[in-house]
Amino acid sequence: MTQPSMQISGGAGGTEAHYEDLASLARNSDDLAGALAAVTVKCHGILAAPDVLASAVLDPGGVAAFEKTLLAALDGRHGVTALAGRYGARAVSLRAAAAAYQATDAASGALVDRVRWAAGYFAGEHPVLAAGGLLLAGSVTLGGAFVLDPVGTASALSDPQRFLTDHPGILDNVVGASPGLISGLTGLPVGDVGTGAHLLGALYPDGTPQVTEDGRDNTAAATNAPAGFGDLMNSLDYRNNKAHGDNDDEIDVRVVTKPDGTKSYIVDIPGTKDWNNPGQFNPDSNDLGTNVHVLGGDTTSREKAIADALRRSGASSTDPVMLIGHSQGGMVAAQAAADTGNGAFNYNVTHVVTAGSPIARADVPGHVQVLSLENSHDLVPHLDARDNPDRPNWTTVRFDHQLGTAGENHSTTTSYLPAARQLDQSTDPSVVAFRNSAGSFLSTPASGTTVQADVYHLHRQG
Repeated sequence: MTQPSMQISGGAGGTEAHYEDLASLARNSDDLAGALAAVTVKCHGILAAPDVLASAVLDPGGVAAFEKTLLAALDGRHGVTALAGRYGARAVSLRAAAAAYQATDAASGALVDRVRWAAGYFAGEHPVLAAGGLLLAGSVTLGGAFVLDPVGTASALSDPQRFLTDHPGILDNVVGASPGLISGLTGLPVGDVGTGAHLLGALYPDGTPQVTEDGRDNTAAATNAPAGFGDLMNSLDYRNNKAHGDNDDEIDVRVVTKPDGTKSYIVDIPGTKDWNNPGQFNPDSNDLGTNVHVLGGDTTSREKAIADALRRSGASSTDPVMLIGHSQGGMVAAQAAADTGNGAFNYNVTHVVTAGSPIARADVPGHVQVLSLENSHDLVPHLDARDNPDRPNWTTVRFDHQLGTAGENHSTTTSYLPAARQLDQSTDPSVVAFRNSAGSFLSTPASGTTVQADVYHLHRQG
């Protein structure tokens, strides 16, 4: 079977990292300009030094030649003063270029949000016109597509799930337009996806966190020391597949102990298991309500329960913590990392790994290293209607693996575990940098590292 292609963005080799390189080069140019300016000031002082002036009495011609040569070296067209000015100007230019590039990238994302919002608002205020326009656009689009690709377009009618997973950008547009649609229909000021989700979260009572200790898991999938991305995803896949029935919100905290006694902690967080309706309290915290709350940027009872689980496993506020989650699990992980910045999650989250999670709107601090795996045919990462940011601390790996159904494309077993295994072979600089930064959690089998897996059942109380 051919391995799926991978596109890697962000991280140490990403565009934003290059912007930082420009800023660093600007600082170096400033420093050099300052050093050269100091040299010119000091050397100009030599021209009027008492010893030089005294020498003019004995050798006026020699002193005149010396001063002429020194002035040329300092103030000539290619002198030190001019060079200092050029380095100073270069620093200004580099800063301006970096700021312009960053502003353009930020404006592009905001513009997409505004266009989608406006489309939704128009549909809400003029539903009849919007429906007519949508019907016309759909007819033209499908008609033209049928001429170019009759087999592919026919599948949109015979197999709509395959069609949608082949074109997941449709979901971005629908989700991105929904805040404007709500505003147009109700008059409520719903500015973006996060604001809309936060308002919708009022229909899902979140309650208070509860944690039940379920003992230790001594199976190999839980206790093998992870050596790479595939091992990390294998343990998450194992926990995700066990989180059903009475254990539907089961997580584990893996205590990784190195031969020197230092400890780090890996938390495996499965995805949504309960698709409940709004308006009624639900004791299961891995439900649709948590999805809505996290998309709205809220600190949930599930996140608080994970913090309690870390405490029970012995984690301190300084021990390195990696949060790894699938779907909603990745969303909660990213929000917990964001909450380290405001004191709501008092642990040293250094790494976050997500699989099929819509986390682009999470405000993850720059000191947290993020690795996001996204199947380009998985619909779930599109539920926040935004691409992940390109930041030095945030690497996104997109792979092209169409399995035909939304469920299989989103599965840890059939989609994300094979991709993580493949990623272990990557030499991309962003992937290598992330792997190197995760040394507290990764080790070779013969290193003597041990892993203890504490299992917890999370729920909430009204």
